[in-house]
This record gives sequence, C-alpha cells and structure tokens, in this order.
Amino acid sequence: MVRRTIPRQGDAMEIFGHPDFDGHEQVVFGSDTAAGLRAIIAIHNTHRGPAMGGCRVFPYAGEAAALRDVLRLSRGMTYKSALAELPVGGGKAVVMANPGRDKTPALLAALGRLIDSLGGRYVTAEDSGTTVADLRTVAQETPHVTGIRERRGLDGGIASGDPSPATAYGVFLGLQVAVAHRLGRGLEGLTVSVQGLGAVGWRLAEQLRAAGARLQVSDIDGERVARAVRELDARPVAPEDIATEPADVLAPCALGGVLNASTVAALRVAVVAGAANNQLDSPAEDEALRRRGILYAPDYAINAGGIIDVAFEHLGDYDAASVRRHIERIPRTLDIIFRRADAEGLPTGTVADRLAEERFRAGAR
Repeated sequence: MVRRTIPRQGDAMEIFGHPDFDGHEQVVFGSDTAAGLRAIIAIHNTHRGPAMGGCRVFPYAGEAAALRDVLRLSRGMTYKSALAELPVGGGKAVVMANPGRDKTPALLAALGRLIDSLGGRYVTAEDSGTTVADLRTVAQETPHVTGIRERRGLDGGIASGDPSPATAYGVFLGLQVAVAHRLGRGLEGLTVSVQGLGAVGWRLAEQLRAAGARLQVSDIDGERVARAVRELDARPVAPEDIATEPADVLAPCALGGVLNASTVAALRVAVVAGAANNQLDSPAEDEALRRRGILYAPDYAINAGGIIDVAFEHLGDYDAASVRRHIERIPRTLDIIFRRADAEGLPTGTVADRLAEERFRAGAR
C-alpha cells in the first residue's frame, strides 16, 4: 500500500519556509514499506497544463537532500516548459533508493500507484536512475507516464521513447549559439570539457567531435571515459578536476550544483553550456559568472529538448519532424536571453527567468 504522508516538523523538513520552496502547489511524501518505496513528488505549477517532469532514483544522503532536489527540479521544469512554449507545467519525482540495487518491480509498481493517486496533476518521465523499461512498469499502475512509446525518432530510426537524443541535440545547438555569441566562432578546433558521459553527455560529445571540437571528458564510470578516449579521441580528466580544467567551454552533463562559489572562482573557460539541471548552486553564482565574463547558457533553456520530446508524446501528436523543429527554437531563445543580458547588464539566468515568466503568463490556460 502507498501512503501519502506529511513530513515531521523541524528545520530539516520544513516545507513552507524551505529556501527552495517557491509557491509549490503540492508536495507529496509517499511510502510503501513492503515495496521499499520512499518518494517525494513536487508539483510546482499547473497553470499551463499538468505538471510534467522526470522521476529521479538516487541514493540521497537523507530526506533533506531529497526534498531540496525535488523542490529545485520541479520549479525548473515549470520554467523550462514555459520557456519552450509547451502547454504543460512543472513537477518532479524523486525516489530515495540505489537504482542499481533497490529498483525492484514492486518499488516501481508502488511508485505508479502513488503517481496515479494524484489524478493526472503530475505526469512522469525518464530521469537519472530510471529507464524506459522502468517507466513501462510504472505505467502498468497509472496512465500518467510519458516517454515510453516506440516511435520514429529524430534520426529516422525507431526510438524507444528515451528523450536523451532530443536533449543532446538541443544542447548541441544551444552550445553553438553560445560559442558564437561569446567567442564569435564555430566549433572547429574548440576545446570542450564534457562533465558526465551518461546518455545525454555521450551523445553531446559525439556531436561535438563530429563538428571538429577537441574533447576533455570525465565520468565516475572509468569505462565510459576509456570508450571516449578510444572512439572520440578525448583526453581523460579526473572528475574532481574537470570543472576547473582550462578549455573554451565547460559542458556540465552530470548532476546539478556544479557551479558553486569555489568552482566559479576557479573556472578557466569562456562559456558554460551543458545538459545538467540546476547547475547553479545558488542565484549568487549567476551574477558571479557575469562578473567574470563567462557566458552561462541557463540550463533549463538549453536542455529543453527532452521535455519537448516527451510532451509531444503525451499530447498525442508525436511527429519527429515537428519535434525537431520545436527543439530548433532553442538557439533563438538563447540568443534573446544573451542579447537582453548584454543590453541590460544582467546575468543570463535572471533574464531567462524573466523571459520564462513572460511566456508563462502569455500561455496560461
């Protein structure tokens, strides 16, 4: 049985006074002891449509860390969908579990029942620690799942519903416009540090290499790094050093929070443009990047390809050509952000928030 619970009182689990609480409509704690489920679903906003966002399975250090992550990620999804001009809102689910050990069919079924109890206010999709196969198990308990249908993908082949190719394509296009804006050049001969070689990071690295960029890569999985060295002529860098390695571009493609006070002060790049969510540890880093003359492509603007892909599936009118055209709006949105930031002397993240809010109000249902 799934139980929707109210968190205990106390500073560690405070909701309304939490620094990352942003007027969220609903925060649900779900548990199923028999299945081993401990999950939090945050619905940030449904003004444009049902809250949509991936489900992350991660061995969080504790409930406070999981709560912070889900609050930040769900808010980011609202802004991402608005900026991408999609008729959906923002939400997220996090499951406190080790995806390699704890992700059983029983746990996934319990998660499905928890999602179903929300009556369609939240629609889940793939994220870190979950796969299309996992979501198909979840979908046996609820129809409020997207990104699981086989369809003809962006490359013309039959895709499994995995949104990572769409995310990587959008990041690649966005990185190009950021480089052109900041450096006035193309990718040929450019040095890019790719932090994280998961499904999106690997595809981005392939596209960058095909465009003539030189790669520096890191990942906690040594085999992925070895493969990049073999197949992409990449230079390996230790995970703890990649963010501060000299390069033209840093492309964060792992977990969030990489841009904190210490790393921003030590960056030796001209551009930060990558796929990771919540790259800024706090809003202060947005201004710190501007002061250092480092162009930051706001993460929820550049990595919107995945939500575009799964939103089209959920809305029932999936067509690869239409999805591609929608993703190809990302560079135009980034160009607006960069130009406004230059003209107004503001950090790009602040400008992106304002633009998302403009589109949010214009598209509210």
